[in-house]
Amino acid sequence: MRGLLEAHGIASLVSSDVPRSIFPLAVDGIGDVRISVRTDDAEEAQRIIASHRTEVTGARVVPLRNEFDAFERIIGYRFRDPGLLEHALTHTSRANEDVSGGVFDNESMEFLGDAVLGFAIADLLFRKFPHQDEGWKSKVKASLVSTSSLARLAERLNLGEHLLLGRGEEKTGGRRKQALLADGYEALIAAIYLDGGVEQATTFIQRQFADLINEAREPDSVMRDFKSALQERVQSNGQPPPEYLVVGEIGPDHHKTFQVEVRVRGQAVAEGSGRSKKEAEQEAARLALQILETG
Repeated sequence: MRGLLEAHGIASLVSSDVPRSIFPLAVDGIGDVRISVRTDDAEEAQRIIASHRTEVTGARVVPLRNEFDAFERIIGYRFRDPGLLEHALTHTSRANEDVSGGVFDNESMEFLGDAVLGFAIADLLFRKFPHQDEGWKSKVKASLVSTSSLARLAERLNLGEHLLLGRGEEKTGGRRKQALLADGYEALIAAIYLDGGVEQATTFIQRQFADLINEAREPDSVMRDFKSALQERVQSNGQPPPEYLVVGEIGPDHHKTFQVEVRVRGQAVAEGSGRSKKEAEQEAARLALQILETG
């Protein structure tokens, strides 16, 4: 309605008694959203709205097309509130481009999803490996919830193709960026938790991480030191050790993502990202090993 009025040159203001939250709109009639115009424009605004109102009699309700239907089948969960899924997939670049102020990004949901995921993984490791010490569990947990692991799981779900991105992020390959994929994956977990509760969220996580949890019985496959492996490979060829350079930092201090480039003999080989410099270096080394092995 606001867009309709502004298309006819009438400025409007949206207001609501509902406090701001991670939800973009009031739910279940908890509050009202009001659109106000200047007194001089009130009569014309009412005329425009009336001219676009359609009275339907004897009709049946037809559900709107669910644009995330295919994605819901992939993740194995059907949302009661599809708006939560849309919210989880909305990157800040899309929200920033929306002039109405009615689009909210997924950063708060990333925060919640990170907490839900951390709890679920800790619970799984505690139950499956009761005799392993705390240090071992912590290392495995850190590996499982790392940016690189979450990004790979997101890729399996084809999550990048469903992200709602701004034009700039779209042009720079945002659908393939590890940080965006990992953040979107955490937000997805939060959406499932908010929609279906902790049981549905943990069921999703258990299904998604089943293979990785089983591989934890072989620590080398889960906690492989890619930096050491890369250094051994290049030095075996008579080359100096790889160099790691921080080339970027994304996000606020409490949720920062580091981008690290690894160089061999001064030449950039690969770039990785992570929630810490160490994690980003490990991911860069992993990607470099893949490139060297296939090249």
